[in-house]
Amino acid sequence: MESFSESYKAAGVDITAGYRSVELMKEHVKRTNIPGVVSGIGGFGGLFAPDFKGMEEPVLISGTDGVGTKIKLAFLLDKHNTIGIDSVAMCVNDVICCGAKPLFFLDYIAIGKNIPEKVASIVEGVAEGCVQSGCALIGGETAEHPGTMAADDYDLAGFSVGIVDRAKVIDNGRMRPGDVVIAFASSGIHSNGYSLVRKVFDIENADLSAKPEELGGKTLGEVLLTPTKIYVKAALAAIAAGDVKGFSHITGGGFYENIPRSVPDGLSAVIDKAAIRIPPIFGLLQKKGGVSEHDMFNTYNMGVGMSCVVSPETKDAVLAAVRAAGEDAYVIGRIEEGDDKIVIR
Repeated sequence: MESFSESYKAAGVDITAGYRSVELMKEHVKRTNIPGVVSGIGGFGGLFAPDFKGMEEPVLISGTDGVGTKIKLAFLLDKHNTIGIDSVAMCVNDVICCGAKPLFFLDYIAIGKNIPEKVASIVEGVAEGCVQSGCALIGGETAEHPGTMAADDYDLAGFSVGIVDRAKVIDNGRMRPGDVVIAFASSGIHSNGYSLVRKVFDIENADLSAKPEELGGKTLGEVLLTPTKIYVKAALAAIAAGDVKGFSHITGGGFYENIPRSVPDGLSAVIDKAAIRIPPIFGLLQKKGGVSEHDMFNTYNMGVGMSCVVSPETKDAVLAAVRAAGEDAYVIGRIEEGDDKIVIR
């Protein structure tokens, strides 16, 4: 007998729409299959068999996060197939900071009304993020929340698990004065500080198709919805090429909160502000909102999605490897003795 509940549908939940969503998303999930995937989508759990060969003491590293209020841009633009990239990025970019290669990802979608094509579009973005990071999408959950969410609203979160040999976990205890701080360029605002973005641009009432002169022909909506960069392949290339002593994923809290997380006591990351290649959207945001320079660096990535500390001897090899992996990378500072953890000047 086909599963169907008229009473549950009358209460606002259409379980057949859920089944339809699963069928539509399978084609996207299939793109993420990598060695180790055991289960298919639709079971009670996602199965993955990790390969421990070559590891003396495997360690699993996990990370979880959501997209935040950037998701409002997806609603307003009615474009839902990129926000999933942000969801994956916010997790795997954290996991790679430990030196761990992401293995798999699971997502959670809470939605006011399950429209199968819309859910499949969201999962399309999640799958693309998994492809970019080389991990598998092995499961997830779509929960219909009638009465607690508007029909057109949804929220998206997820988590990732990665693996690294304990001996290869990134250790900032080896960081020394004279080490070099390298920037991995961001694609823009990424997925943080959007409560301020929404306030400054009044996005619910703004013309998101407008093309401010500062944005070089791109629309405001296009720039604000640009997905977060995924740095897994570039970070793994950096690790393989040189003596990496620390990564920082520049998310909420900007430079001032995130870079110090990878710097040990007694040292400071001295950042050369003039060296930072700041995308135009940040200047527009600062000017329109009257935001102080300090608050900009304490909220946004300012064009640096990830920073990496390496020995000066391996700097050039790391820069070349990251660029070969498809990311723009350049030097923005150095490590010095000090108690401030970070100095921007």
